[in-house]
Amino acid sequence: MRKIVLSLLTAILFVWCHAQSVEQKIDELLTAYSNQNKLNGSVLVAQKGKIIYQKGFGYRNAEQKIPNDVNSIFQIGSITKQFTAAVIMELQQEGKLSVKDKLSKYFPGFPNGDRITIENLLTHTSGIHSYTDDTVVMKNDVTKHYSQQQMLKLFTGYSPDFEPGADWHYSNSGYSILGYIIEKVEKKPYEKVVRERIFQPLSMTNSGFDFTNLSSANKTKGYFSLNPNPVPAPIVDSTIAYSAGAIYSSVGDLFKWERAIYTDKVLKPEAWKAVFTPYKNKYGYGWTIDSVFGKLITAHSGGIHGYSSYILRFPQDDVAVIMFDNTSSNALGIISKNVAAILFNQPYNIPAVKKEIFVDTTILKKYIGEYELAPGFTLTIFLGEKGLKAQATGQPSFDLFAEKENVFFLKVVEAKIEFVKDSSGIVNELILYQNGEHKGKKIK
Repeated sequence: MRKIVLSLLTAILFVWCHAQSVEQKIDELLTAYSNQNKLNGSVLVAQKGKIIYQKGFGYRNAEQKIPNDVNSIFQIGSITKQFTAAVIMELQQEGKLSVKDKLSKYFPGFPNGDRITIENLLTHTSGIHSYTDDTVVMKNDVTKHYSQQQMLKLFTGYSPDFEPGADWHYSNSGYSILGYIIEKVEKKPYEKVVRERIFQPLSMTNSGFDFTNLSSANKTKGYFSLNPNPVPAPIVDSTIAYSAGAIYSSVGDLFKWERAIYTDKVLKPEAWKAVFTPYKNKYGYGWTIDSVFGKLITAHSGGIHGYSSYILRFPQDDVAVIMFDNTSSNALGIISKNVAAILFNQPYNIPAVKKEIFVDTTILKKYIGEYELAPGFTLTIFLGEKGLKAQATGQPSFDLFAEKENVFFLKVVEAKIEFVKDSSGIVNELILYQNGEHKGKKIK
């Protein structure tokens, strides 16, 4: 009997130590990212339906030094799309619409409306140009109130990107139109439909839409950057972000949503199967479907002025990583996968502090200029008081720090810039390393 008890105690101790070591590894990793200004928000990690780690990092309000915690409320941007897609699928379950319906059924006269289906809108294959690609609108109009008629006029003013179904391009316009379709079918505001069908049944009490007028003490303040000084971001009006990106939430609330995917509280199994069926570019209905470590994942990022978010799920292993950040971070996807690497005993790296070297001003001056990364989108390089600075179209400027004589890194986001010389030694191009390589020719 004593031997059995000792064996049982040993087994319990082993499990406890293992759980502690995993939690410590996650905390060490996330603290390193936070110390390098790459994580400022809230994190929740769950395994087999149980939360194994949750914590806040950085500041909810940087000026007032109010820290983030697990109750902090953030705008979640494009993670909104999975809620919009779920409502569409609920309406299909009830026979109120079909994903094969043509857009012209709901909005007669819309360009290509007789060839664009609801499914095209869900999978970003409609060819409708995304209004968020319009730098003028994103710079000047995000805090304004827009009516449905004004938004539709904006959408129809753009030329189509391609013929319906022929290609893939991420379209916030398409997802806004899905919200308008929901309103037409249900004859009530999109926001009310989502509350009644999802938020209330799942007790998502920290979630909603009108972030501008949210009065909760848990509300965060969004920033373009925090280092070296806070650069506050305007709150994007819910009528602009709408069903493509207007939801605010907490990590705990989003975990309630994630758990509902394993049940029939929102959708039946066959509907969830359709949601997670990849079409072009590995995109389903409001989710990306891919693999990491040879395991199936469903994931989505969110980005809106001053906020970023990421949800990473391993559905076959019942693992979820949820991250919200009240800065314009682009590192959450990488950080989430590193957290998952810890859970699955895969290799991962604790981010090392990058060392800055001195580069003479005479060399820095050779890099000054305007570089075009895309039509209407440039990166301006200029000298500040402390060295080189970079400013993208419609965004604040950021300091650049030399890693090599011609390679510079940013501290506010995970990005590097390499300046390239032509055969005569003149700098005529740069390469921005941020979610891939982006080349920009010097135009001024």
